[in-house]
Amino acid sequence: MTLPDTLPKRLCSEAEVDELMARPNDALIDMMRRIEGDIAILGIAGKMGLSLGALAVNAIRAAGVTRNVYGISRFSDPAALIALEQAGVIPVRCDLLDRAAVKGLPKVPNVIFMAGRKFGTAGEEDLTWAMNTLVPAQVCEHFTRSRIVAFSTGCVYPLIPLDRIGCVETDRPVPVGEYAQSCLGRERTFEYFSRINGTPVCVLRLNYALDVRYGVIHDLARTIWEGRPVDRTVGHFNAIWQGDANRQALLALEQCSTPPTLLNLTGPETVSVTTLAETLGRLLDKTVTYAGEPGPTAYLNNAAMAHGLFGYPSVPLAHVIAWTAEWVKQGGRSLGKPTHFEVADGKY
Repeated sequence: MTLPDTLPKRLCSEAEVDELMARPNDALIDMMRRIEGDIAILGIAGKMGLSLGALAVNAIRAAGVTRNVYGISRFSDPAALIALEQAGVIPVRCDLLDRAAVKGLPKVPNVIFMAGRKFGTAGEEDLTWAMNTLVPAQVCEHFTRSRIVAFSTGCVYPLIPLDRIGCVETDRPVPVGEYAQSCLGRERTFEYFSRINGTPVCVLRLNYALDVRYGVIHDLARTIWEGRPVDRTVGHFNAIWQGDANRQALLALEQCSTPPTLLNLTGPETVSVTTLAETLGRLLDKTVTYAGEPGPTAYLNNAAMAHGLFGYPSVPLAHVIAWTAEWVKQGGRSLGKPTHFEVADGKY
C-alpha cells in the first residue's frame, strides 16, 4: 500500500481520523505474519494507545493470522474501553502501580509499553517518578521472557542550538527538569532488567506525535484561531503523524535486543514555529501575533536510524497542517491535552 496515494483532502469526523491512523501498511502486515504470539499494550487508554491497538488488530486481520491484542489500563474513561472492544482489542483493567495486579496480567511474548506521566508533574513529582520508574520495574519483573517496546521521550536529550544536527541515539542524555529525568529513569530501569534477565527491549524516544485533535500543530492552530499570541520560547520542533508513529512502534517489536535498542521516533523535518504559524494563519484567515522572539535552542532529534529501518513517514507534514487547520475551523473536538512543546525549563 502506498498510503499517500489514498490520503483524503480533509478529515471531517473522528471516525475518519481513527480509521486513517489504524491503516496497516504492507511492512506491518508482513511482520504480523512473522512474529509469534499475542500482543499486550500497556497504558493503552492514553492519546496514542487506542489507535495503536486498532492498528495492531487490523494488521493481524490483514495478515490472515490469529493473535490476541490485549489493552491494559485502569480505564478511568469507560468510553475508551468501549472503543477498544469495538476495534477488536481485549480490554484488561489493571492499575500498573499495583504489583499484585501486574502479576495477574497475561504473559504474552510481545509488549508495547505506553504507560507514563507527564502533564501535572509539577506538584506531584513523587507520582511522576513512581509511574515512570516503579511501573517499568514491575512490568519487567512480570514480562521477563517477552520482548518489550517502551515509549520514552526525546526530552531526555538536551535542548540544542539550532545550527546543530538533531540529537542521535548515541548522544549522552542531559534531561532538563524532573519529568525528563524520570523518563531517563524509565529507560535505565528497562536497561537494567534487560541486562540482568536478558529481556529484549527497544526504547522509542518520541517527539512529537500529531493528531488533528492534539499535538504541536493543533496547539498552534487553536492558539491562532482563538486570537492568542503564539509563544516562541522554543522556536523549532520535530514531529510525526500519529499513524506513522503507531506503525513504527509495532514494527519496532523486531528491533528489540539486549542491551536495549534506542530509536528516535519523529519526522525528518525541523519545523519553524514562526513559519508554521504564518502558514496556519493563512489557512485559518487569521492574523498571527507572537509572544517573544524565537529561542536559540530546541528539542531537535535525528530519526535517520528509524527511517532506515522503517522508511520515511507516509503522511507528509503539509497534509497534517492542512487537515488540522480545517479541523479547527470546523470546530472539531480537541482532546484538551496540550503538548507544552514551548516549555524550555522542564516544568510541565
